[in-house]
Amino acid sequence: MAISSALFITIAALTGIILAFEPISNKLKPYAPEALNTIYIAETIGVLQAKYKEIVTIEVDENEFVSASVITKKGESKTFYINPKTGENIGSTIEKLGVFKFATTLHRSLFLKSTGRIVIGFISFLLFLIASTGLLLIAKSQGGIRKIFSKIVKENFHQYYHIILGRLFLIPIVIITLTGVYLSFGKFLLPNENTNNIQELTHTKRANIANITDFEFFKTKKLKDIQKIEFPFSKDQEDYFFVKTIQNKYQIHQFNGQIVRQTKRGFAHLVAYYSLVLHTGKGAIVWAFALLMSCFALLYFIFSGFSMLLKRMKIKTKILNNTTKDEAEIIVLVGSETGSTFPFAQAFEKALSMANKKVFVATLNEYSTYEKAKNLVVFTATYGAGEAPSNASKFLKLLERIPQKNELKYTVVGFGSKKYPGFCTFAVLVHASLQIQQKYTPEMPLFKIDNQKINSFKNWVNEWSTLHDLNLKIDEKNVLEKNKEASFNVANRTKINIDSTFLISLKPDTKMQFTSGDLLAITPNGDNNSRLYSIAKIDNKILLSVKKHEFGGCSSYLNALRKNDCLPGRVQQNENFHFPKKVKDVLLIANGTGIAPFLGMIQENNAVNIHLFWGGRTIESFAIYREYIVAALKNKTLTSFHAAYSKDQKKYVQDLLEDQTALIVSTLKEEGVVLICGSLKMQFAAEKILHKIALKEVNINIEELKEKKQIRTDCY
Repeated sequence: MAISSALFITIAALTGIILAFEPISNKLKPYAPEALNTIYIAETIGVLQAKYKEIVTIEVDENEFVSASVITKKGESKTFYINPKTGENIGSTIEKLGVFKFATTLHRSLFLKSTGRIVIGFISFLLFLIASTGLLLIAKSQGGIRKIFSKIVKENFHQYYHIILGRLFLIPIVIITLTGVYLSFGKFLLPNENTNNIQELTHTKRANIANITDFEFFKTKKLKDIQKIEFPFSKDQEDYFFVKTIQNKYQIHQFNGQIVRQTKRGFAHLVAYYSLVLHTGKGAIVWAFALLMSCFALLYFIFSGFSMLLKRMKIKTKILNNTTKDEAEIIVLVGSETGSTFPFAQAFEKALSMANKKVFVATLNEYSTYEKAKNLVVFTATYGAGEAPSNASKFLKLLERIPQKNELKYTVVGFGSKKYPGFCTFAVLVHASLQIQQKYTPEMPLFKIDNQKINSFKNWVNEWSTLHDLNLKIDEKNVLEKNKEASFNVANRTKINIDSTFLISLKPDTKMQFTSGDLLAITPNGDNNSRLYSIAKIDNKILLSVKKHEFGGCSSYLNALRKNDCLPGRVQQNENFHFPKKVKDVLLIANGTGIAPFLGMIQENNAVNIHLFWGGRTIESFAIYREYIVAALKNKTLTSFHAAYSKDQKKYVQDLLEDQTALIVSTLKEEGVVLICGSLKMQFAAEKILHKIALKEVNINIEELKEKKQIRTDCY
């Protein structure tokens, strides 16, 4: 539906953008010097009669600009905007520009007259259906209509902003579409206006002629209430004043001001009038701007929608199996709503093929019998609040219906985000459903991967490889999106210090979003595997702390870089390790190069009490970080600093924590947060102390603290 109507919606959106500027530019003109709700019609007629020989019409438009067509005392016919208080000519009436005329005709009828209006009306209705179904899909992906405005997990740029803008502009787009349908079809389908409340006037002699400014109708009606007044062309008493308001049309006797006839403008007219105002934004500059932004949003929806569609199609076409389903010994089935799970399956399939294994990859909906298969591996995401992705919706029924001849060992890997309450729910269901099938035996516990973390995936691959006596190598370039790679210039770097560590500052070539705690993936030349470094954001640059290992490919690559050198890399969001802002106290625990993200967090802090615990080998190890810590303590962005030196003092980070038990207890009781970055060995030792203190003093264990996100880690 969206594809078939995309061209017409693009035309409507582009012309809508052009037309939105017309009411905005008109409204900004200085032709409304007085408030019309304070001026009576009789007052304006009086000042015009005094200035001009004859009045032909008075009109009030949507901008509350008052125009008059008059015959001057010199006998000239003129039309212009007036000051309704003084009758003064304040400007020529606005002529519709050629670009607006062209855009209006194209927008309204595609230059096809009545046929074009029908086409545009139909497209407007399709757009309404697209918006409505889009709302349902957002509700489904968010876990229900009540959670439609809950936080969105950012899987990729196009998906994220498609939903953000969809929620923001849903109401304006629905109004645009419904009014567009009404305006397009109203001309053909709606009834004509009815006439009622007719008042006949008895013959009136000319001797009873009253002054127009004394007419009761003109004395009691304000200019704001009318659209147009047409004055009589002759003195014949059958020639009347014709007055139009939004709701009525009046014929008023030109001698005594009595209402001769009143025509109520029906419901259809009122709907058409307000539809036109809502659809065009005439007279309302804020609403016209909202319509302008909505048209830009429509163009983005078309672009992002096609981008996501092409990505899915591209991923699907990349599945090139090296054998048939009945010849394969390993079956890989994939469930993915957005296509983001397929690269993991493809990388796994490629690694198996390199190990001379016969592999067959398909979607879960393509589940079938497998003649020679020994292993089944399922990679599946979860959609919405625990539902199956669209390409896995039939799997559970197929599993019941299709029996396998051979015994198969199975493994299920779930992909999702812990931000959603239904994290990996469908993967859990798949694992449980396979478990009750006679021919299936679980080979590994269900494995869950949060936010498509490549390291978690590689850990699972290593475990699976060990079970099968394989040494699988995952090519990360097949998993990580190419378009995330950017170029960085070396802005500065320190000399390598006593324990082979150094700092390197990188400036992105292009503007990008990142924050302290995110990760930078760097792939050394000639290597397929990326290394992840936790980053500090300092002065809009990325600061890395690197330890050079003797045979370390990436650390040696970084150490060889000099100022102004360039290197490619990918910034990966790591929201779980971003600095918490709505807390009173934060404890930062690190050893060695793990201090890097904390340097950026400390520099950007301005409201939170930060206590830093750091461990190194010697006092000289601290040299490259000293200027940052000294400045932070001086500027009071760091409340306290505690250091331990394993070689000089025989003291470790966990010893510092035991010394500061009171601080830890008060932080945990006040719902403060603990961030840990560094080696896994340090993490385990620190968590052991934290668990002991928390259990004894706060009556809570380490797992509960992690569940509450009071303890967050990024260790290696």
